[in-house]
Amino acid sequence: MTPQTVDFRIPAQLRSEMRRWRNGAAAVGGLGAVLTAIGMVAVSPNQFYRSYLWAYIFILGLSLGPMAWLMLQYVTGGAWGAVIRRPAEAAARTLPLVALMFLPILLGMNNLYPWMPVHHPALPAHQAQWLKPGFFLARAAVYFAGWLLLAWLFNRWSAEEDREGGAAAHRRMGKLAGPGLVFWGLSVSFMSIDWILSVKPEWFSTMFPLLVIAGQALTGMAFLIALLVLLSFRQPMREVLTPRHLHDLGKLLLALVMVWAYFSYSQFLIIWAGNLPEEIPWYQVRLNHGWGALALLLVIGHFALPFGLLLSRDLKRNFKLLAGIAGFVLAMRLVDLYWQITPYFRVTGFGVSWLDFTAPAGLVGIWLAYFLKQLEKRPLVAPNQPALEEVLAHGRE
Repeated sequence: MTPQTVDFRIPAQLRSEMRRWRNGAAAVGGLGAVLTAIGMVAVSPNQFYRSYLWAYIFILGLSLGPMAWLMLQYVTGGAWGAVIRRPAEAAARTLPLVALMFLPILLGMNNLYPWMPVHHPALPAHQAQWLKPGFFLARAAVYFAGWLLLAWLFNRWSAEEDREGGAAAHRRMGKLAGPGLVFWGLSVSFMSIDWILSVKPEWFSTMFPLLVIAGQALTGMAFLIALLVLLSFRQPMREVLTPRHLHDLGKLLLALVMVWAYFSYSQFLIIWAGNLPEEIPWYQVRLNHGWGALALLLVIGHFALPFGLLLSRDLKRNFKLLAGIAGFVLAMRLVDLYWQITPYFRVTGFGVSWLDFTAPAGLVGIWLAYFLKQLEKRPLVAPNQPALEEVLAHGRE
């Protein structure tokens, strides 16, 4: 098989299927958004913003996680990255929508963050300076500006490579990928402090930003695997994807499951060993009053089960089984974010609001519909990328 014998453009049949998927996702997203808006009035604005916050952090990972893998692919090369390149670019192009979705959090800052001036918090001087609303908004603007710029440049140069061929555009993307990964790591670290940890500004953890970074990478890889398996039964990806491609991606998924578990255990061990009164309340809330059952679910479902299954070489080469594990990991990512963020607001014990279901359904549905629209715009494999013959031969020799 050679690049000349494969048409990487989306055929009419797949385009029709993707349109049905998009319409279904838009219907779910629209219904979820309407019910969530009703809940804001019928339940309470506070519950609306609290449910929206953790669902939004998940959506952010669906956009930034694939973009991070895209940049890593340009840094390292390899056939595994070439097959995820177009879905990752489409995910990056959803960032304007994700930036728009941030508006409810801006409007609900007084409801979410106790350090807002209306609450008159008593904070240490350095925290009070960092958490000034103007500085908070300025940092958010920097994060989004950087993310949007990276997404725009990579997609612009990728389109240029499609039109003109050659290695010039690919070299530019390779040069930008390293600094882009550094910016992603730093921006996500500070974002996790600003948008998540500052809900309880008295508590801090130097491991928490690493947990969020690993979570975004895991979310992105699980989503890309599930999508590729869905496309693998249809042209043109049926001619491109081999069990070896999925095996490579499955190994990366296994590695991220272990990294997430390592960071989670390291944070717990450090805080447990220190036993400091300003640190232990975070775990005291999340391991008692019903939240402990959710913590046990994460130990089993977020680590032990996928870890044990992904050790199997045969499973990583089985498209449907690997997609099932990837989908399960995505569900556990939602549970993990709920366990991280919601106890801040439910310190008396475990509880679930129906907005905790409608908010993520609305955001995920709308995001997925927009993502599918972006995915349709370009061939599913970049036709002029270097070493394309090697990519197509991966696992066929």
